[in-house]
Amino acid sequence: MIVHAHPDDECFLTGGTFAHYSAAGVTTVLVTATGGEEGEIVVPELATPENFARLRELRDAELAAAVQVLGIHHLERLGYRDSGMVDTPANSHPESLHMADREAATRRVVALVRQYQPHVLISYDEQGGYGHPDHIACHQITVAAFAAAGDPQQYPGTGAAWEPSKLYYATLPRNQIYQTWQQMRERGMETPLDNPEFDLSRFTQPDERMTTCIDVRAYLPQKWASLDCHVTQIKKDSPFMIIPDDLAQNLFGYEYFILAQTRVALPPRADGQLYEDDLFVGINEQ
Repeated sequence: MIVHAHPDDECFLTGGTFAHYSAAGVTTVLVTATGGEEGEIVVPELATPENFARLRELRDAELAAAVQVLGIHHLERLGYRDSGMVDTPANSHPESLHMADREAATRRVVALVRQYQPHVLISYDEQGGYGHPDHIACHQITVAAFAAAGDPQQYPGTGAAWEPSKLYYATLPRNQIYQTWQQMRERGMETPLDNPEFDLSRFTQPDERMTTCIDVRAYLPQKWASLDCHVTQIKKDSPFMIIPDDLAQNLFGYEYFILAQTRVALPPRADGQLYEDDLFVGINEQ
């Protein structure tokens, strides 16, 4: 079960992982917290007042299409409103996730954990990937749900207690992205590194924090196709979409996670550094 903030978030960090495990027969659950009402419409001919007024509906249809492409078995929506970027008026909307009572939001996730009984629970790292209020909120309520779902005394009325075995943060390794953009610069291509004010640490984590790497190269066609479903949101010339195919295969063909908590014993590597190639290491041995 992966808890994401907005429609399209499921694709970049975890699209290949969803496709990989769904194809392997593992039940996959996507929890999307908000409707994405504060998103852009990047296609000029679609950026009409009418479409902005029904952006939640448009993004919901895009999400449903991406879920089908990735083979995700279950999609659950928490139903909150998109909180917008930091320090925007949308942060204060009473229906936004940013303004939501954290106990009530955690209760919803606990109920879903108890319903689907996932062994692995995933959301964002502490900075929410890139500091978006909804991503940070998803991190907080997912961590809280991981702690509470197995305790029958907490959140009564949300089903029988269920304790997930592992909690992960989906993230991006800083050095790998830096090296990819450096290689692009060597080829004479523009990258975000050309902007002296660009801060790569804003949406990445140090490589040494990575504990788990999933090889999803076989599922890149599905990952790209899922991104194409989000017509209103994905700019074809964004820094991640213009990466040459040979570099993109290496960068996007692997998805990275930080193992935040585990309730199962894990075999260390010979050098003492944990590095998994499967989210179910330790669980499958039980």
